[in-house]
Amino acid sequence: MSLTPGPDRDEPGVAGFSEVQDKWQRVWEETKPFATATAASGDSRPRKYILDMFPYPSGDLHMGHAEAYALGDVIARYWRQQGFNVLHPIGWDSFGLPAENAAIKRGVDPREWTYANIAQQRESMRRYAPSFDWDRVLHTSDPEYYKWNQWLFLKMYERGLAYRKDSWVNWDPVDQTVLANEQVLPDGTSERSGAIVVKKKLTQWYLRITAYADRLLDDLNQLEGSWPSKVIAMQRNWIGRSTGADIDFAVEGRTEPVTVYTTRPDTLYGATFMVVAPDSDLAAELVAGSDDAEIRERFQDYLQRVQKSTEIERLTVDREKTGVFTGRYAINPLNGERLPIWAADYVLSDYGQGAIMAVPAHDQRDLDFARAFDLPVRVVVDTTQPVTGAIRIIPEDGELPVLDEMDPGTTGVALSGEGRLINSGQFNGFSKVNAIARVIAHLEAQGVGRKAKNYRLRDWLISRQRYWGTPIPIVYDEDGNEIPVPEDQLPVALPPSEGLDLKPKGTSPLGGATEWVQTEIDGKPVRRDTDTMDTFVDSSWYFLRFLSPNDPDKAFDPSEVDKWAPVDQYVGGVTHAILHLLYARFITKVLFDMGYVNFTEPFTALLNQGMVLMDGSAMSKSKGNLVRLSDQLDEFGVDAVRLTMAFAGPPEDDIDWADVSPAGSAKFLARALRVARDVDSSPDVVWKNGDDRLRRQTHRLWADAPGLIEAFKFNVLVARIMELTNATRKVIDSGAGPTDPAVREAAEAIALTLSLFTPYTAEEMWEILGYPPSVALYGWRKPDPTLLVDESVTAIMQVDGKVRDRLEVSPKIGGEELEKLARASVAVTRSIGDREVVNVIVRAPRLVNIATKPVS
Repeated sequence: MSLTPGPDRDEPGVAGFSEVQDKWQRVWEETKPFATATAASGDSRPRKYILDMFPYPSGDLHMGHAEAYALGDVIARYWRQQGFNVLHPIGWDSFGLPAENAAIKRGVDPREWTYANIAQQRESMRRYAPSFDWDRVLHTSDPEYYKWNQWLFLKMYERGLAYRKDSWVNWDPVDQTVLANEQVLPDGTSERSGAIVVKKKLTQWYLRITAYADRLLDDLNQLEGSWPSKVIAMQRNWIGRSTGADIDFAVEGRTEPVTVYTTRPDTLYGATFMVVAPDSDLAAELVAGSDDAEIRERFQDYLQRVQKSTEIERLTVDREKTGVFTGRYAINPLNGERLPIWAADYVLSDYGQGAIMAVPAHDQRDLDFARAFDLPVRVVVDTTQPVTGAIRIIPEDGELPVLDEMDPGTTGVALSGEGRLINSGQFNGFSKVNAIARVIAHLEAQGVGRKAKNYRLRDWLISRQRYWGTPIPIVYDEDGNEIPVPEDQLPVALPPSEGLDLKPKGTSPLGGATEWVQTEIDGKPVRRDTDTMDTFVDSSWYFLRFLSPNDPDKAFDPSEVDKWAPVDQYVGGVTHAILHLLYARFITKVLFDMGYVNFTEPFTALLNQGMVLMDGSAMSKSKGNLVRLSDQLDEFGVDAVRLTMAFAGPPEDDIDWADVSPAGSAKFLARALRVARDVDSSPDVVWKNGDDRLRRQTHRLWADAPGLIEAFKFNVLVARIMELTNATRKVIDSGAGPTDPAVREAAEAIALTLSLFTPYTAEEMWEILGYPPSVALYGWRKPDPTLLVDESVTAIMQVDGKVRDRLEVSPKIGGEELEKLARASVAVTRSIGDREVVNVIVRAPRLVNIATKPVS
């Protein structure tokens, strides 16, 4: 297909768009129309920072890239036309497992594989023509970039935000590396390899993101209305803040109490046993302190079975409950009751101290466990009683009978509803809210508990046992003490991969680089840490590096940050709604506290695009429904693909490529080019002498387009451009149309608005119309207010809710006159017939509805 008109002057020809693309690519290479102007150049325009999530270099660009970069580019081009100095950079997120695994499979250096893919994507990106500033490109695998990852790590280490500890971690048995909680899918598999994730105990590096949990949660309020509501909800749910109490349980034979977090301290009298996570340090300690060798042996057998289960399996509600008794007892701090301590897999080691108080009457999992092991069940909340009004009087002994049909021990169903406390001593009769406050106050007075908050969020595990990543800038002396690498010795560069075994084996391949590992600091022998950083560290601050990407002395220039940041508009997939966005928000807050930035949220506004599907499902080779972007560009041209992406629907919706028509987009663009070629008036023509109806439609487009773009209604604006093109075509074909000044005005409006979506076609039209490049920098025209006032409007005439006629009327027409016109309409009177008019609704100047009924 071609953008040039074919023989019938409406159909695309057989060749042409590639020549147009090549032509304008050469022009843009020479003129660099999208280079970001600096203050030093004297540019005083207001600034906008538009950023697309940067790509990972795994092969060539695909259809998902095509959608994301088409939509982000619309926004960047729009703000340039609105008179803003726009920063719109591009780079590559080039460290990580996919490149390393691909390199291992092919027997090549990860660098070779990565940078070859970057070169391919870069060439495809230039062809696709986003308005990027190509002088601000970065690659996260360049030492010039990851040096600053290491600098940031050291700054966080100084503040106690980077630390190392032994812990149970998510282990990918295929990629042979650890995963953060966020990288484990809901089905318990690795988002990378698809393997079932298991638990393994390792010494790992963490970033203390939990220290910022409250701010990460509360600051989401700043983003309401400018971020998608579902993304905000996902972030809130992931942080998962709850309020309750930390309660100290003394343990027989143990000096220190065990602290348990609960959201329901009011049910403490209902606790009949405790449960600890079998893979927690606490469980190991408790069992080790037991005098019963059989208990210790049973525990070790059970622990081995648990370690083969995923967290998802362990948390499944309807799963059979398993566990072992630890041989130890805790003391209930309210009533002094001895509580047996069990180890069971439905409690996770990273929840508090890995221990819970079990209240089986009011928690289903606790109840299932109690029934499985014949443990006591005690009801302490009477769910039949209302929770409003005065305190209910409870018998002195506090004992109220529990009907068999409500007894969880009998029914197997926990009582989870609201009610008033029973069997709870001095707290009998209180509702949940009152009881929680009173129990906490009592625990605090006794020194055995306190009000507390808990979070689902866990600290960010950044250690990776792989080669292709940022080396951690820590060394260890002969005694194993941690020593930060001095900043003047950064970057700690990766050694060459030659001679290293990069295949996953559970330990970092960097351990095999003996000369690299064994080094010196201040003349003393030390060994390097051989883990590399999670690649989410790379992308957590890259938006700042774009502000001064070539600065060898600073991660980013604070003066440039003050001018440009935070990002005004961020564009990317919803798949990064938790991991990437959460980490970027965290790092931004850390940098704010350090005084490096003056804002706390990195991305002011966020646009998530949908997926590009084929026949209703995600594209893949295995499904046989893969559509190659390069094939689409070769067949239909860049502009046709870009226009199709914008016209397919709202950006956040998925696009099924089987349901859209790049061929139709190519035909429309050929029609638009033909309009420009048929203009037969000079650029200095006096427009006000042109066709009035066409001028009104042109200026209505100018008036409405900004609102449509800023509301991301790109498809609606494309439809409006198509309507204007068709209207202009009709005027041209009317006879004297090509010389009509209104035709030139409309053609220029089509070119200027199309430049947001189809840069090649727009530049070609602009040149045909007699202007120098670039149309993208020409500026936005203001509508003439006098042309936005309708001389007439279409009034709808309905009978019993059905449209029977349409009349052109004055926008100032009164209700009585409009009703007379309706009753005088032949179509309306024919529809009424011999029926009786019972009501007339008039909404001047747009609507008349006449309600009728049969004559009785």
